[in-house]
Amino acid sequence: MMSILWTLIVGGVIGWLAGLIVGRNVPGGIIGNIVAGIVGSWLGTLLLGSWGPVIADFAIIPAIIGAIVVILILSAILHGTTKNRA
Repeated sequence: MMSILWTLIVGGVIGWLAGLIVGRNVPGGIIGNIVAGIVGSWLGTLLLGSWGPVIADFAIIPAIIGAIVVILILSAILHGTTKNRA
């Protein structure tokens, strides 16, 4: 139970940091931060490997880089769909 809580907290913080670095809002607010952090962590670790400091099973540096990629992709997709509606 505590492991799931730490995963959600660290995933949210990683997504929030990535959003600050990119300068774009994560779609979905706090849930979006958590999803971007967790998916970004998986993507970053898959592409870059597991290195750097590790907190709650997240390799922080690859996780932040992966979350940045996820946020950029999501914001590009959502920006394109809202642009077409107007």
